[in-house]
Amino acid sequence: MRMLAPTALAGWMLSVFRQPLGSLWGSLASLLCWLKAAFWWPAAEKGQQQVPRGLEESQEAEEEVCTIPTSVNYHFTRQCNYKCGFCFHTAKTSFVLPLEEAKRGLLLLKEAGMEKINFSGGEPFLQDRGEYLGKLVKFCKAELGLPSVSIVSNGSLIRERWFRDYGEYLDILAVSCDSFDEQVNVLIGRGQGKKNHVESLQKLHKWCKEYKVAFKINSVINRFNVEEDMREHIQALNPVRWKVFQCLLIEGENCGEDALREAERFVISDEEFEEFLERHKEVSCLVPESNQKMKDSYLILDEYMRFLNCRNGRKDPSKSILDVGVEQAIKFSGFDEKMFLKRGGKYVWSKKAMKLDW
Repeated sequence: MRMLAPTALAGWMLSVFRQPLGSLWGSLASLLCWLKAAFWWPAAEKGQQQVPRGLEESQEAEEEVCTIPTSVNYHFTRQCNYKCGFCFHTAKTSFVLPLEEAKRGLLLLKEAGMEKINFSGGEPFLQDRGEYLGKLVKFCKAELGLPSVSIVSNGSLIRERWFRDYGEYLDILAVSCDSFDEQVNVLIGRGQGKKNHVESLQKLHKWCKEYKVAFKINSVINRFNVEEDMREHIQALNPVRWKVFQCLLIEGENCGEDALREAERFVISDEEFEEFLERHKEVSCLVPESNQKMKDSYLILDEYMRFLNCRNGRKDPSKSILDVGVEQAIKFSGFDEKMFLKRGGKYVWSKKAMKLDW
């Protein structure tokens, strides 16, 4: 056992207290993990006592426990009004937590160091016509004081009234748009009948600007849109981020015997994905995510608030954080923090910090 170097400790503390208040908890939690790891230290100098092998192994296990849920994706519903053929979080249940239980889980995550929450589905605006989602968004921003609150939606059910009621509490709205050709959207499963998905996207872009919400676009590149040139449309909409995903297969969700989708026909090769990225490389807001980057670099909570481990090509759930707490549940998340940072998972995600020209 040895003392932490005073200069190292001082440097850490200085960097912590230079951060915005909303980020302090996560940094301090990291410091606690560092102190735990540093308490027992294998001596390098001759004559000092070495840490027993069994203790080293327990130390490694303890370090794993200290994973901090900095950014969490909460898929609180699996229900959706679209039928996207490549969807990898399908309507296998209709369960949604009671509002107060969901709030309790979000508080647990905040106490464990969460800085950003992203609400997704399914389609998150389906539940109670968006009121359930709005109340969670307001709770996370106004009561928990999270630096960033975001939503991923297909955009088809959002009304301007929702922005009037809850827009001030939302940092980022990400709208899924896989093509600017309406016929391609129909082939994918994003058809709205008489409504036009691209027109809905443009309307939401306008509302985001009016109600001061950062606008983002998510696109899944697949067999039906891989040859499309989206540069002109994306640059005209000018989102803060354009997240471009490679179509991903998840056993039990969009492939395999018990899956609700058969996404094999949507899959593209790594080379085809790279060709799409090369064609759009001049788009400054482009954020590419290949299958390799995406699979293990997200902390995903399902409708029961269980972390989903995707390392084996399927979604294996942990126990619910409501039953065992965040620290125990996150051990089984399969989360790769290095890949999370490598893919740019930590970015300027508060609309105040973005300093956008509304």
